[in-house]
Amino acid sequence: MHKTIQNLLDIQKKINLILDTLKISKVPKIIAVSKTFGMDKISPLIEYGHLDFGENKVQEAIEKWSDVKTNNKNLKLHLIGKLQTNKVKLAVKIFDFIHSVDSEKLAKKISEEQQKQKKKVKIFIQVNIGDEQQKNGVSKSSVTHLYSYCKTLDLDVVGLMCIPPLEKSSDIFFKEMNILNTNLNFNELSMGMSSDYLDAIKNSATYVRIGSNIFGPRS
Repeated sequence: MHKTIQNLLDIQKKINLILDTLKISKVPKIIAVSKTFGMDKISPLIEYGHLDFGENKVQEAIEKWSDVKTNNKNLKLHLIGKLQTNKVKLAVKIFDFIHSVDSEKLAKKISEEQQKQKKKVKIFIQVNIGDEQQKNGVSKSSVTHLYSYCKTLDLDVVGLMCIPPLEKSSDIFFKEMNILNTNLNFNELSMGMSSDYLDAIKNSATYVRIGSNIFGPRS
């Protein structure tokens, strides 16, 4: 068995233990964050049947995934990095989910491009949950306003996303995100990475973004 598949199975076991312990019925989806890794590492997972993959950069995703997605219609590609408005056309073309919508300008551009391409992408609104100046994301106080604006554009907003501060315990921020998400009646919540995905799942995350625990360290 390929190492990446074994790693994925180990993660699934840990997740299942949490789900059983806390009596959580909805099984979260694992986004295998494949940014910077080649198809030699990714292909075994595809062949095994894993469907959700995450990329940070639009250009890298186009180059890596265009042919692969044509041959694997069930694959879902997630943009988890910042999206520049000048890359929206390509992003809508290749991605099925965009996890990083954080402004009206970006939302409007996505809406326009979706109409041109006649394709609907699932959207997460990124929240700057730790109020960090250097981080992308909309402020907590502006989430409801941005969501209302997205609805006027007929965007398919399915939930919220966050990247909590590195130097603090993620748990308090995940709790806050869960409350925000519930208040807006969303079914999906994108949070948790290799270091804290179990804490995220305890707080109702439905998509976790795991890279190094599956693929190993980046060279």
